Amino acid sequence: MSGALLSTLLLLQTNAAFHSPAAGPPAGYVIPIGGGSVGPEILNRFAKLAGGLDAPIAVIPTAGDADAYADTVLEKHPLRKHGFTHLTLLHTRDRKVADTEAFAAAIKSAKGVWFDGGRQWRLVDSYLNTRTHKELDALLARGGVIAGTSAGATIQGSYLVRGAREGNTVMMAKGYEQGLGFLSFVAIDQHLIKRKRENDMLQVIALKPEILGLGLDEGTAVVVHGTRFDVVGVSKVAVYDANFGAGPDGKGYYFLSPGDCFDIAKRKQIACTN
Repeated sequence: MSGALLSTLLLLQTNAAFHSPAAGPPAGYVIPIGGGSVGPEILNRFAKLAGGLDAPIAVIPTAGDADAYADTVLEKHPLRKHGFTHLTLLHTRDRKVADTEAFAAAIKSAKGVWFDGGRQWRLVDSYLNTRTHKELDALLARGGVIAGTSAGATIQGSYLVRGAREGNTVMMAKGYEQGLGFLSFVAIDQHLIKRKRENDMLQVIALKPEILGLGLDEGTAVVVHGTRFDVVGVSKVAVYDANFGAGPDGKGYYFLSPGDCFDIAKRKQIACTN
Protein backbone atom coordinates (compact mmCIF):
# COMPACT_ATOMS: atom_id res chain seq x y z
CA MET A 1 0.00 0.00 0.00
CA SER A 2 1.40 3.36 -1.00
CA GLY A 3 2.01 6.10 1.54
CA ALA A 4 -0.47 8.35 -0.26
CA LEU A 5 -3.20 5.70 -0.16
CA LEU A 6 -2.55 5.00 3.51
CA SER A 7 -2.79 8.70 4.29
CA THR A 8 -6.09 8.90 2.40
CA LEU A 9 -7.52 5.93 4.30
CA LEU A 10 -6.45 7.39 7.63
CA LEU A 11 -8.05 10.70 6.68
CA LEU A 12 -11.30 8.94 5.74
CA GLN A 13 -11.26 7.05 9.06
CA THR A 14 -10.69 10.28 10.94
CA ASN A 15 -13.50 12.03 9.10
CA ALA A 16 -15.84 9.12 9.74
CA ALA A 17 -14.95 9.18 13.42
CA PHE A 18 -15.56 12.89 13.69
CA HIS A 19 -19.02 12.47 12.19
CA SER A 20 -20.19 9.34 14.02
CA PRO A 21 -23.84 10.03 14.88
CA ALA A 22 -24.68 9.59 18.54
CA ALA A 23 -28.15 8.26 19.29
CA GLY A 24 -30.40 7.17 22.11
CA PRO A 25 -33.39 4.79 22.08
CA PRO A 26 -35.90 5.64 19.32
CA ALA A 27 -38.88 4.35 21.31
CA GLY A 28 -37.89 4.60 24.98
CA TYR A 29 -36.11 7.08 27.21
CA VAL A 30 -32.90 7.15 29.21
CA ILE A 31 -32.19 9.52 32.09
CA PRO A 32 -28.54 9.70 33.22
CA ILE A 33 -28.26 11.73 36.45
CA GLY A 34 -25.08 13.35 37.76
CA GLY A 35 -25.31 12.03 41.33
CA GLY A 36 -25.93 13.91 44.56
CA SER A 37 -29.44 14.78 45.63
CA VAL A 38 -32.01 13.86 42.97
CA GLY A 39 -34.71 16.50 43.01
CA PRO A 40 -38.45 16.22 42.36
CA GLU A 41 -38.15 17.67 38.87
CA ILE A 42 -36.11 14.61 37.83
CA LEU A 43 -38.16 12.08 39.80
CA ASN A 44 -41.43 13.51 38.46
CA ARG A 45 -40.11 13.19 34.91
CA PHE A 46 -39.10 9.57 35.54
CA ALA A 47 -42.53 8.82 36.99
CA LYS A 48 -44.33 10.41 34.05
CA LEU A 49 -42.33 8.47 31.46
CA ALA A 50 -42.77 5.20 33.38
CA GLY A 51 -46.54 5.65 33.56
CA GLY A 52 -47.04 7.06 37.05
CA LEU A 53 -46.05 6.38 40.65
CA ASP A 54 -47.76 2.98 40.57
CA ALA A 55 -45.76 1.76 37.58
CA PRO A 56 -43.61 -1.36 38.13
CA ILE A 57 -39.98 -0.29 38.57
CA ALA A 58 -36.90 -2.54 38.90
CA VAL A 59 -34.22 -1.04 41.16
CA ILE A 60 -30.64 -2.22 40.52
CA PRO A 61 -28.22 -1.41 43.39
CA THR A 62 -25.38 -3.58 42.04
CA ALA A 63 -22.91 -0.68 41.65
CA GLY A 64 -22.91 -0.37 45.46
CA ASP A 65 -20.50 -1.98 47.92
CA ALA A 66 -22.66 -4.72 49.41
CA ASP A 67 -22.56 -8.27 48.09
CA ALA A 68 -26.22 -8.76 48.98
CA TYR A 69 -29.21 -6.46 49.47
CA ALA A 70 -32.41 -7.21 51.34
CA ASP A 71 -35.74 -6.03 49.98
CA THR A 72 -36.03 -3.81 53.04
CA VAL A 73 -33.53 -1.35 51.49
CA LEU A 74 -36.32 -0.28 49.17
CA GLU A 75 -38.27 1.20 52.07
CA LYS A 76 -35.63 3.93 52.43
CA HIS A 77 -34.99 4.32 48.71
CA PRO A 78 -35.45 7.81 47.18
CA LEU A 79 -38.04 6.37 44.79
CA ARG A 80 -40.15 5.08 47.69
CA LYS A 81 -39.82 8.39 49.50
CA HIS A 82 -41.03 10.13 46.36
CA GLY A 83 -44.14 7.96 46.26
CA PHE A 84 -43.36 5.04 43.96
CA THR A 85 -45.39 2.06 45.15
CA HIS A 86 -44.29 -0.88 42.98
CA LEU A 87 -40.53 -1.38 43.38
CA THR A 88 -38.67 -4.65 42.79
CA LEU A 89 -35.05 -5.19 43.87
CA LEU A 90 -32.84 -6.76 41.21
CA HIS A 91 -29.27 -7.62 42.17
CA THR A 92 -26.59 -10.24 41.64
CA ARG A 93 -22.80 -10.44 41.62
CA ASP A 94 -22.95 -13.59 39.43
CA ARG A 95 -23.20 -12.92 35.71
CA LYS A 96 -24.36 -16.52 35.22
CA VAL A 97 -27.40 -15.65 37.32
CA ALA A 98 -27.86 -12.40 35.36
CA ASP A 99 -27.88 -14.51 32.20
CA THR A 100 -30.93 -16.52 33.28
CA GLU A 101 -34.50 -15.93 32.21
CA ALA A 102 -35.70 -16.19 35.81
CA PHE A 103 -33.51 -13.33 36.99
CA ALA A 104 -34.26 -11.05 34.04
CA ALA A 105 -38.01 -11.68 34.26
CA ALA A 106 -38.52 -8.65 36.52
CA ILE A 107 -37.43 -6.38 33.67
CA LYS A 108 -39.94 -7.97 31.29
CA SER A 109 -42.81 -6.78 33.48
CA ALA A 110 -41.25 -3.41 34.36
CA LYS A 111 -42.09 -0.03 32.88
CA GLY A 112 -38.90 1.50 34.23
CA VAL A 113 -35.49 0.60 35.64
CA TRP A 114 -33.40 2.60 38.11
CA PHE A 115 -29.63 2.11 38.56
CA ASP A 116 -28.23 3.30 41.90
CA GLY A 117 -24.73 4.75 42.21
CA GLY A 118 -21.43 3.15 43.24
CA ARG A 119 -18.72 1.78 40.98
CA GLN A 120 -19.22 1.18 37.28
CA TRP A 121 -17.08 -1.94 37.02
CA ARG A 122 -19.48 -3.89 39.23
CA LEU A 123 -22.27 -3.31 36.74
CA VAL A 124 -20.01 -4.41 33.88
CA ASP A 125 -19.01 -7.60 35.69
CA SER A 126 -22.59 -8.54 36.50
CA TYR A 127 -24.64 -7.50 33.49
CA LEU A 128 -22.73 -6.65 30.31
CA ASN A 129 -23.82 -8.89 27.41
CA THR A 130 -26.11 -11.05 29.55
CA ARG A 131 -29.81 -11.85 29.22
CA THR A 132 -30.44 -9.04 31.71
CA HIS A 133 -28.67 -6.63 29.33
CA LYS A 134 -30.86 -7.87 26.47
CA GLU A 135 -34.01 -7.34 28.51
CA LEU A 136 -32.91 -3.78 29.34
CA ASP A 137 -32.59 -3.11 25.61
CA ALA A 138 -36.00 -4.72 25.07
CA LEU A 139 -37.52 -2.47 27.74
CA LEU A 140 -36.35 0.59 25.83
CA ALA A 141 -37.55 -0.88 22.53
CA ARG A 142 -41.09 -1.14 23.90
CA GLY A 143 -41.06 2.45 25.12
CA GLY A 144 -39.85 2.06 28.71
CA VAL A 145 -37.50 4.30 30.65
CA ILE A 146 -34.12 3.64 32.28
CA ALA A 147 -32.67 6.11 34.77
CA GLY A 148 -29.48 5.95 36.78
CA THR A 149 -27.46 8.19 39.03
CA SER A 150 -23.68 8.56 39.32
CA ALA A 151 -22.21 5.20 38.22
CA GLY A 152 -25.75 4.32 37.15
CA ALA A 153 -25.54 7.24 34.71
CA THR A 154 -22.10 6.45 33.30
CA ILE A 155 -22.99 2.81 32.57
CA GLN A 156 -25.66 3.99 30.12
CA GLY A 157 -23.11 5.26 27.59
CA SER A 158 -21.43 3.14 24.93
CA TYR A 159 -17.94 4.16 26.04
CA LEU A 160 -17.38 3.70 29.78
CA VAL A 161 -15.30 6.19 31.74
CA ARG A 162 -14.04 5.74 35.33
CA GLY A 163 -14.50 1.98 35.03
CA ALA A 164 -11.18 0.98 36.59
CA ARG A 165 -11.24 -1.34 39.58
CA GLU A 166 -8.23 0.55 40.93
CA GLY A 167 -10.16 3.76 41.50
CA ASN A 168 -12.55 6.26 39.98
CA THR A 169 -9.87 8.76 38.96
CA VAL A 170 -8.83 6.56 36.00
CA MET A 171 -10.83 7.70 32.99
CA MET A 172 -9.91 4.93 30.52
CA ALA A 173 -9.39 1.43 31.87
CA LYS A 174 -8.53 -1.58 29.70
CA GLY A 175 -11.22 -4.23 30.05
CA TYR A 176 -13.73 -1.70 31.38
CA GLU A 177 -14.33 0.62 28.45
CA GLN A 178 -17.68 -0.75 27.27
CA GLY A 179 -20.88 0.47 28.84
CA LEU A 180 -24.39 -0.93 28.39
CA GLY A 181 -24.74 1.25 25.31
CA PHE A 182 -28.22 2.70 25.69
CA LEU A 183 -26.60 5.76 24.10
CA SER A 184 -24.31 5.07 21.15
CA PHE A 185 -21.09 7.03 20.57
CA VAL A 186 -21.53 8.70 23.96
CA ALA A 187 -19.47 8.76 27.17
CA ILE A 188 -21.04 10.07 30.39
CA ASP A 189 -19.26 11.56 33.41
CA GLN A 190 -20.92 12.66 36.67
CA HIS A 191 -20.40 14.77 39.83
CA LEU A 192 -18.84 17.13 37.30
CA ILE A 193 -18.60 20.57 38.90
CA LYS A 194 -18.98 19.36 42.48
CA ARG A 195 -15.82 17.24 42.20
CA LYS A 196 -13.99 19.59 39.79
CA ARG A 197 -13.94 17.07 36.96
CA GLU A 198 -14.54 19.53 34.13
CA ASN A 199 -11.27 18.77 32.31
CA ASP A 200 -11.19 15.00 32.80
CA MET A 201 -13.25 14.09 29.72
CA LEU A 202 -10.89 16.01 27.40
CA GLN A 203 -8.37 13.15 27.34
CA VAL A 204 -11.10 10.72 26.30
CA ILE A 205 -12.31 12.91 23.44
CA ALA A 206 -8.75 13.49 22.26
CA LEU A 207 -8.18 9.74 21.91
CA LYS A 208 -11.75 8.88 20.88
CA PRO A 209 -12.89 11.77 18.64
CA GLU A 210 -15.94 9.79 17.53
CA ILE A 211 -17.32 9.97 21.08
CA LEU A 212 -19.60 12.75 22.29
CA GLY A 213 -18.82 13.44 25.94
CA LEU A 214 -21.44 14.55 28.46
CA GLY A 215 -20.49 15.74 31.93
CA LEU A 216 -23.39 15.89 34.38
CA ASP A 217 -23.19 17.89 37.57
CA GLU A 218 -24.93 16.71 40.73
CA GLY A 219 -28.69 17.03 40.86
CA THR A 220 -28.81 17.37 37.07
CA ALA A 221 -29.93 14.99 34.34
CA VAL A 222 -30.51 14.71 30.62
CA VAL A 223 -33.68 13.05 29.34
CA VAL A 224 -32.79 11.37 26.06
CA HIS A 225 -35.24 10.15 23.43
CA GLY A 226 -33.98 9.32 19.96
CA THR A 227 -31.27 11.82 19.11
CA ARG A 228 -32.47 14.62 21.37
CA PHE A 229 -32.32 15.45 25.04
CA ASP A 230 -33.36 18.18 27.40
CA VAL A 231 -31.60 19.19 30.60
CA VAL A 232 -33.48 18.80 33.90
CA GLY A 233 -32.31 19.68 37.41
CA VAL A 234 -30.47 22.36 39.32
CA SER A 235 -27.02 22.73 37.72
CA LYS A 236 -25.28 22.27 34.36
CA VAL A 237 -24.28 19.71 31.75
CA ALA A 238 -20.97 19.99 29.89
CA VAL A 239 -20.69 18.95 26.24
CA TYR A 240 -17.36 17.63 24.91
CA ASP A 241 -17.05 17.41 21.13
CA ALA A 242 -13.82 16.95 19.18
CA ASN A 243 -15.35 19.04 16.38
CA PHE A 244 -15.94 21.92 18.77
CA GLY A 245 -12.36 22.47 19.89
CA ALA A 246 -11.69 25.36 22.24
CA GLY A 247 -14.30 28.04 22.70
CA PRO A 248 -13.77 31.77 23.23
CA ASP A 249 -12.81 31.07 26.83
CA GLY A 250 -10.18 28.54 25.74
CA LYS A 251 -12.02 25.55 27.20
CA GLY A 252 -12.64 22.36 25.25
CA TYR A 253 -16.26 22.11 26.36
CA TYR A 254 -19.35 24.23 26.84
CA PHE A 255 -22.29 24.16 29.22
CA LEU A 256 -26.01 23.59 28.88
CA SER A 257 -28.47 24.66 31.58
CA PRO A 258 -31.83 23.29 32.76
CA GLY A 259 -34.42 23.83 30.05
CA ASP A 260 -31.87 23.63 27.23
CA CYS A 261 -32.26 21.07 24.46
CA PHE A 262 -29.61 19.34 22.36
CA ASP A 263 -29.36 17.11 19.29
CA ILE A 264 -26.72 14.45 19.94
CA ALA A 265 -26.59 13.33 16.30
CA LYS A 266 -26.06 16.85 14.94
CA ARG A 267 -24.07 17.75 18.07
CA LYS A 268 -25.63 21.15 18.52
CA GLN A 269 -28.03 22.95 20.82
CA ILE A 270 -31.55 23.18 19.40
CA ALA A 271 -34.81 24.91 20.17
CA CYS A 272 -37.00 22.95 22.58
CA THR A 273 -40.38 21.76 21.33
CA ASN A 274 -43.29 20.42 23.38
